[in-house]
Amino acid sequence: MGKEQVQVLNALDVAKTQWYHFTAIIVAGMGFFTDAYDLFCISLVTKLLGRIYYHVDGAEKPGSLPPNVSAAVNGVAFVGTFSGQLFFGWLGDKMGRKKVYGMTLMLMVLASIASGLSFGHDPKTVMTTLCFFRFWLGFGIGGDYPLSATIMSEYANKKTRGAFIAAVFAMQGFGILAGGVFAIVISSVFKTKFSAPPYEVDPLGSTVPQADYVWRIILMAGALPAALTYYWRLKMPETARYTALVAKNMEQAAADMSKVMQVEIQAEPKTEEKAQGQSYGLLSKEFLTRHGLHLLGTTSTWFLLDIAFYSQNLFQKDIFSAIGWIPSAKTMNALEEVFRIGRAQTLIALCSTVPGYWFTVGFIDRIGRFNIQLMGFFFMTVFMFALAIPYDYWTHKENRIGFVVLYSLTFFFANFGPNATTFVVPAEIFPARFRSTCHGISSASGKLGAMVGAFGFLYLAQNQDKSKTDAGYPAGIGVKNSLIMLGVVNILGFLFTFLVPEAKGRSLEEISGENEEVQTNRA
Repeated sequence: MGKEQVQVLNALDVAKTQWYHFTAIIVAGMGFFTDAYDLFCISLVTKLLGRIYYHVDGAEKPGSLPPNVSAAVNGVAFVGTFSGQLFFGWLGDKMGRKKVYGMTLMLMVLASIASGLSFGHDPKTVMTTLCFFRFWLGFGIGGDYPLSATIMSEYANKKTRGAFIAAVFAMQGFGILAGGVFAIVISSVFKTKFSAPPYEVDPLGSTVPQADYVWRIILMAGALPAALTYYWRLKMPETARYTALVAKNMEQAAADMSKVMQVEIQAEPKTEEKAQGQSYGLLSKEFLTRHGLHLLGTTSTWFLLDIAFYSQNLFQKDIFSAIGWIPSAKTMNALEEVFRIGRAQTLIALCSTVPGYWFTVGFIDRIGRFNIQLMGFFFMTVFMFALAIPYDYWTHKENRIGFVVLYSLTFFFANFGPNATTFVVPAEIFPARFRSTCHGISSASGKLGAMVGAFGFLYLAQNQDKSKTDAGYPAGIGVKNSLIMLGVVNILGFLFTFLVPEAKGRSLEEISGENEEVQTNRA
């Protein structure tokens, strides 16, 4: 590798943790905060949408979204995210991280606002426009995954790189938390201003007309944190690794880094090394030999994790009703229900989601990515089976607390485990010119898992007795069997983890083999 190139990248690798590292964590992290808020806030308001737009006169229970509408509203953002991860991941390697980074954010701001404006008053138009804008919101969020991870890994030093990338991802926990808290605040404000009787007392009066503003405000609030970081994103320089290794502009890389790190880095005049680093493409046999198994490892583990992770996350509200944390819908009015769902999501986030993420941040550079991922999958399997096998025991009222504790532990080990590491690793083990693309492919495979988890299990978890299923759903295999299946998914995740190399404490060029690549080119 050219001496000047080594100098710039070495300076990055051994840099002391400085102010610019924290700025980068906050700028990239706020994107993730917004992502999580936007993706999960929909589960806070789906029950409310059902009450407002699908009220049936004389029905015993409040209106609820029909299965196909519910699947569309919950799932369309995933489809958008999946497409965005692939598209922006590829674009981030073509055009540079920074240029694409502003685009994704702008898209998120606009789509957030638009999804709250969803035009029309009849159910069909409202749901169609809501789905349309949630797709584009997801598309922007999708771009944030590969770009945030890549930018953070390329900015970081090798000693604390894992913790920095994990810290960006950990902002997700705060996003989920903020969603819950915001729903509590908004529903409380509306509840005190517009009181209403429970559904069983007065079905029509239990949903005040003003409730229509509540879900719109909750969805639109996601635009705020994204808009606030837009200016800072535009001010970030391109990462030195992209400028040096992909754009091949040493002077620029050195100048950018000297400014950011406030140290003098000399770039030597350009030497003729045209062949350097361009020896093989993404679809080449060489890539397959060097990184094929790594890519299989990062895609399969993320896919399997998200099946387990999202199937749980979306059934939180059903689990809460089953164990009595959220009373039966007909005993509440519409705003009270939003308040209760928000409170339950906040409690879970506070007790298990947020601490789990920060445990990873604290330990990832000590125990390594590989060990954390193995441990996470192992404990998720254990707790899933502990919930599933004696499932009937947990359904009794007096055993509720135990159920919630085990359920929270599953979540804790997802976050102090594969949910964080599957995000970190793809940003470290691939060469700079494919880094964003490979991270995009890995995260998109995760989103496929999320769709399987969210929709497959939406149907699977239904009661085996047709008369006890949710309105409009066919009979499923029941919660117990669904949990056993998820346990098996976690075992597979444990096994596929063995394909992924450990990146702890090594420089990015060393892990990805870019050092040797250049040596061979020059030989």
